[in-house]
Amino acid sequence: MNKGIAITGMGIISSIGNTVEETYRSLILKKPGISRIKNIDTIHKDHIKVGEVKATNVELINILNLPETNNYSRTAMLSEIAAKQAVKNSGIKNINDYRTGFISATSVGGMDKTEKYNFTHFHKTDNRKYIESRTCADSTTKVANSLGITDFVTTISTACSSSANAIMLGARMIKSGKLDRVIVGGADCLSKFTINGFNSLMILSDTDCKPFDENRNGLNLGEAAAYLVLESDEIIKEENKKVIAYVSGYANANDAFHQTASSDNGEGATLAMKKALEVANLSADKIDYVNAHGTATANNDSSESMALQRIFGRSIPAMSSTKAYTGHTLAAAAAIESVFSVLALQYNKIFPNLNFKTPITGTNIVPTVEVLEKDLNHVLSNSFGFGGNCSTLIFSKS
Repeated sequence: MNKGIAITGMGIISSIGNTVEETYRSLILKKPGISRIKNIDTIHKDHIKVGEVKATNVELINILNLPETNNYSRTAMLSEIAAKQAVKNSGIKNINDYRTGFISATSVGGMDKTEKYNFTHFHKTDNRKYIESRTCADSTTKVANSLGITDFVTTISTACSSSANAIMLGARMIKSGKLDRVIVGGADCLSKFTINGFNSLMILSDTDCKPFDENRNGLNLGEAAAYLVLESDEIIKEENKKVIAYVSGYANANDAFHQTASSDNGEGATLAMKKALEVANLSADKIDYVNAHGTATANNDSSESMALQRIFGRSIPAMSSTKAYTGHTLAAAAAIESVFSVLALQYNKIFPNLNFKTPITGTNIVPTVEVLEKDLNHVLSNSFGFGGNCSTLIFSKS
């Protein structure tokens, strides 16, 4: 087995908690964060269920103590809150003691401000400050500046696998000796644009989503941010730091099948899982738990089920999708589910696949539906994005 890259800190904010501790409590208590839309003025407010962070923009501004003149998008605020938690959790005193990078993922970026103010820029100047915050790179830059990171800063946007690829790139940067420490993860807020976009694809559920259920009828969108602190063996040794888990395997593949759909046989997902196992130097039977992508859409869940059977055969390990807790948080999904995966390893707990009743015809895979206590050593986490961008991460116990 490849021991991998050390994880020394985590931070998260989502619909089920504003900290790692709150998040774990919600997972154990089977307490989802799915509700009717409250913070967005949309015609879908009473019809679509989402996973909203339980804080308004004003409350987030106060948490970060931002000036009234700030041009932060909601994505940027969520990102900074989670990233600062991760740095604090890691016990970092001086961010520039070692070569440090910040790799952040997003797909929504500052879209919430663009859709609110874009049509007023011609005749009103008050909100033109948000023009600069619309890009995906803006939130990354703001958080990197706030943390004082200058050695390496970049943004990844590969749809719903974005933060998995951020984590993978960070691990590879350390493994290759280019950086000593990287804060990796991602953030996305809810916006009318994404709600309308997914609604036009007819894949949103008007009820609580049901991953891997025969009668699933679509996903719930969500918003969140999460980051992990990855550090080299040299830092761990020099500072005698506590390691909470390792990123032992990672891979990205593409089935080149369709702009938004996964291939029926799960080719991209299969390739990603296979390569991640090779990087970790693990056989499939060593995986103790799979945190599945599991969006609760007809296409994804069938495709991922096929891929799991291709990798594990008839011996699929305990598996579940946690998106019934948080909704699908797009570019942040892999990052928050990485935190879930590490929590699973830390506490030897498998988190349930909420709302499941009936197996999918043809695959008959039954996910874990209750909190399960089990000795865990390796957790595999899947994240698949539009355009066929499929990524798999493997986390191993320290």
